[in-house]
Amino acid sequence: MSNPFVRIVEPLDPKQPLKKFFNLRKLEDVRYARLPFSIRVLLEAAIRNCDEFLVKKGDVENILNWKVVQHKNVEVPFKPARVILQDFTGVPAVVDFAAMRDAVKKLGGDPEKINPICPADLVIDHSIQVDFNRRSDSLQKNQDLEFERNKERFEFLKWGSQAFKNMRIIPPGSGIIHQVNLEYLARVVMDQDGYYYPDSVVGTDSHTTMIDGLGVLGWGVGGIEAEAVMLGQPISMVLPEVVGYKLLGNPQPLVTSTDIVLTITKHLRQVGVVGKFVEFFGPGVAQLSIADRATIANMCPEYGATAAYFPVDDISIGYLIQTGRDKEKVMCTKKYLEAVGMLRDFKNSSQDPDFTQVVELDLHTVVPCCSGPKRPQDKVAVSDMKKDFETCLGAKQGFKGFQIAPDRHNSIVKFNFEGCDFELAHGSVVIAAITSCTNTSNPSVMLGAGLLAKKAVEAGLTVKPYIKTSLSPGSGVVTYYLRESGVMSYLSQLGFDVVGYGCMTCIGNSGPLPESVVEAITQGDLVAVGVLSGNRNFEGRVHPNTRANYLASPPLVIAYAIAGTIRIDFEKEPLGINASGKMIFLKDIWPTRNEIQAVERQFVIPGMFKEVYQKIETVNKSWNALYAPSDKLYTWNPKSTYIKSPPFFDGLTLAPQTPKTIEDAYVLLSFGDSVTTDHISPAGNIARNSPAARYLTSRGLTPREFNSYGSRRGNDAVMARGTFANIRLVNKFVDKQGPQTVHFPSGETLDVFDAAERYKQAGHPLIVLAGKEYGAGSSRDWAAKGPFLLGVKAVLAESYERIHRSNLVGMGVIPLQYLPGEDAGTLGLTGRERYTIIIPEKLKPQMNVQIKLDTGKTFHVIMRFDTDVELTYFHNGGILNYMIRKMAS
Repeated sequence: MSNPFVRIVEPLDPKQPLKKFFNLRKLEDVRYARLPFSIRVLLEAAIRNCDEFLVKKGDVENILNWKVVQHKNVEVPFKPARVILQDFTGVPAVVDFAAMRDAVKKLGGDPEKINPICPADLVIDHSIQVDFNRRSDSLQKNQDLEFERNKERFEFLKWGSQAFKNMRIIPPGSGIIHQVNLEYLARVVMDQDGYYYPDSVVGTDSHTTMIDGLGVLGWGVGGIEAEAVMLGQPISMVLPEVVGYKLLGNPQPLVTSTDIVLTITKHLRQVGVVGKFVEFFGPGVAQLSIADRATIANMCPEYGATAAYFPVDDISIGYLIQTGRDKEKVMCTKKYLEAVGMLRDFKNSSQDPDFTQVVELDLHTVVPCCSGPKRPQDKVAVSDMKKDFETCLGAKQGFKGFQIAPDRHNSIVKFNFEGCDFELAHGSVVIAAITSCTNTSNPSVMLGAGLLAKKAVEAGLTVKPYIKTSLSPGSGVVTYYLRESGVMSYLSQLGFDVVGYGCMTCIGNSGPLPESVVEAITQGDLVAVGVLSGNRNFEGRVHPNTRANYLASPPLVIAYAIAGTIRIDFEKEPLGINASGKMIFLKDIWPTRNEIQAVERQFVIPGMFKEVYQKIETVNKSWNALYAPSDKLYTWNPKSTYIKSPPFFDGLTLAPQTPKTIEDAYVLLSFGDSVTTDHISPAGNIARNSPAARYLTSRGLTPREFNSYGSRRGNDAVMARGTFANIRLVNKFVDKQGPQTVHFPSGETLDVFDAAERYKQAGHPLIVLAGKEYGAGSSRDWAAKGPFLLGVKAVLAESYERIHRSNLVGMGVIPLQYLPGEDAGTLGLTGRERYTIIIPEKLKPQMNVQIKLDTGKTFHVIMRFDTDVELTYFHNGGILNYMIRKMAS
């Protein structure tokens, strides 16, 4: 290799030959020591994969002058060491790969060039739903139903694992992608092809950032971008700013990692970190376990950063050993990191790098809290929850309001469940779920929940039988230590039986509520509540019938389940009254930090991790029995409603087409702020009156067989009809929530898909208007693919979340952004105008372009293609078209 930045070091392992590692500098270069650790990993990856990068551009010296180069738009072609996928995003990725093979063959190329060239692990974790709960056989019944619903998808994925090299499938029932990555897949340091180098990863799930808690640089990308990475294309990105987040002090005894991350999420949303790295430092980091750090890194998408990085330290090394990694390899990892100056000591301030900006948090100031009722960043102290919810009831419809008339705030609806009479009111808890890798990866909060359950049962407390309780761990290790420590039986007595190993309630796979509960909620128009230990609570995500959803730690999920309502002040009101008439308060059963740590030390041991993970790929007998064809080209079944060859490459030619001006486009939808990817492309329930439901019915399916939007991402006909199908969608053209819009030529109000079809048939291009944070939330590529199929040529927004903007670029949809200080209001835009977007012949990154309206008004906006590589994708009609042409030629 010609790269002058490769250096030879002494053997780190006497049994191994000399190893090479990559270095940007002489070890004594003080400028390198001022670089944030996350930037060091990023640049090591860039230089390892791209010899000509920096050397040719002469940017090495500039980048070492970190303070000089931060705002200079230096482009970095980042090639991560690994890619991870989950099945909701993995199925469409494999569908695209299969279709790309067909397209390359049609263009005269070798279809087998469409093949991952870096390791890709796909974990099936998004398909299982909470159909059964509160019974000893819930796990088996949910898993059986998962296979019944998803057999065709699973067979397709198994075909993919055989047809493509470097693709490994982790079968259903194994755990959640990010927890499996943390506990098993992550290497921290790669040892391949004669080189040591830092582990790095991108994933088709926004919470891929969880692995940053272990010192592996990673973040979520759309499936489109991940496919290109798997085919060898680097991610072209502007060298990011890095916000240093300094942690000080010690957490209070009653505070959990969940409370810390919800506090940080609110803080960093206020700071503004979209498109930036956040790197944690300071003595407070040394007080956090790797599980605590992973919890904080997991919710990085909720505070909007690209990555939330904790450099590797001795606690990281200890975690590798605790989770059963090979001790010799771990010691080599430590020696390598010491040799290249990348092993962090958080108590040593002389190691603190230069950051773009520094913000601080004293961990001692964090108090127990939740977030909600509609966004993760809306933190509420537990002591204020009752008052805050009651304020939200009457407040104007919005992120913190439900607009319930004052005379209805205390409405009560009586109902019967399993022969007993109960009452529901505003604030009644109907879903209580210990779910999500965010928290189930953390033994301290899981054992804390178990110990609280034990004390609650011993105190005589119960959970009302109509509340949908569930426990869905992120790996089998969790069940192992909960069982061995003796707390699992108490969790079960309160209704928190293990219902499956997967994302479940966190992603909206919460399953049905009892009919009598739904009828009561509907009858009283009640603001019913879901409480979950997840990372997202956007409208319509958790369940259609829970208008308020709160994120909370696992112990608090149990506490609110026992209380049965969110309208409780734990300090003044009892959780319940036992059979002896004694009032039991939360403080009476809350376990101390010392109690939890003692149990954790005794029962969370390396042997558990080794035993669970050594059989992870073969333990599922249903998966082992699946048949998959061995053909390299996929044989599409025209009758399938799950797997369909997409139309993205129809008519593709070897030569790209010159982008043209978009003329007289109609506005399909006009939005306000914080439109999420859940609004754009929902993952959960397919409503029976929706265009997708009508399509599936026409194919002979009954509502019981609809499954979810997420499970049907391999079928573009369903997903196009499911675009903008969220029941909580707020479109300024329509005076009520719902997935409808105005078709302006006729003046009719139609379902969004039906309106888009009319526009398409008449040959009219479309655009979407939006406010701030457009595309927040999941990394789902269908939030870009869907609008593309509807005929949307561009989106005009005040700002974008990073992953969604990248996905729009990947599909050839133009992301336009208002100039600073301008928006639809200042420009007087109603959305009823027709828009002509002038596309110049010569384009450059982030250039201003002109928009002309049919009213005669003109204004300029920023075309958000941020790099030259993104412009190349645009000229090709998207990143996948570019890759097909590249492979075919």
